[in-house]
Amino acid sequence: MTLNFIQIILVLIVSFLAGMEGILDEFHFHQPVIACTLIGLVTGDLTPCLMLGGQLQMIALGWANIGAAVAPDAALASVASAIILVLGGQGTKGISSAIAIAVPLAVAGLLLTTLVRTLATAIVHIMDRAAEEGSFRKIDFWQWVAICMQGLRIAIPAGLILAVGAGPVRALLEQMPDWLTKGLGIGGGMVVAVGYAMVINMMATREVWPFFAIGFVLATVKEITLIGLGAIGISLALIYLALSKQGGGSGNGGSSNNSGAGDPVGDIIDNY
Repeated sequence: MTLNFIQIILVLIVSFLAGMEGILDEFHFHQPVIACTLIGLVTGDLTPCLMLGGQLQMIALGWANIGAAVAPDAALASVASAIILVLGGQGTKGISSAIAIAVPLAVAGLLLTTLVRTLATAIVHIMDRAAEEGSFRKIDFWQWVAICMQGLRIAIPAGLILAVGAGPVRALLEQMPDWLTKGLGIGGGMVVAVGYAMVINMMATREVWPFFAIGFVLATVKEITLIGLGAIGISLALIYLALSKQGGGSGNGGSSNNSGAGDPVGDIIDNY
């Protein structure tokens, strides 16, 4: 697939926003499901990019910055894999290949992230001197410089991929053997399971495990649509909030047990 000038500009804008949001975390343009969908929207290849973003999002669930450890770059993985998928012109058949390329790109993106954050450290010192001078204009200027550096961190690699063109990208994807494509697809599925397990491990308590069980059981019922599952999830959340107003330990009008588990529903259950 060949992109016209307007599509290339829009792709670069999306890439720039994804890079900035990797730091700002306000509109979540760096999340795979959003970044890939926007790339697909501006290139006219929405369905494959949306499916790619959904699968990458499951992988990125387990990516988080913990202490000094920096997570793989979800923004670069999302933007680069979506562009490669579009340029390859394989449609939904190229999703597994794009995912196979996305994971190494995410790890390689750590080098760019480290470089940009190292440069940003010097900018912080410049802003400190501007603060001592009382110059708000300089502080704002260098803040914009630092944020734009994050945007260029993704926009420049995206531009390089676009400059290569559809021919070499398509040739690269077609040269990948079936055993490699299928193997990487299986590996990507395992990464999804590991990422989702990490999220559950952080969130799960004995009080919320029943909600997980209900959700997984209901998901196996084919007659229930995603809208129906969403309605059930909202209903369970409202029930939980209603019970939380009644429980929550002593002094909250519900439980008089001072040794509550810290969970309002759990305290109500313990009292019963």
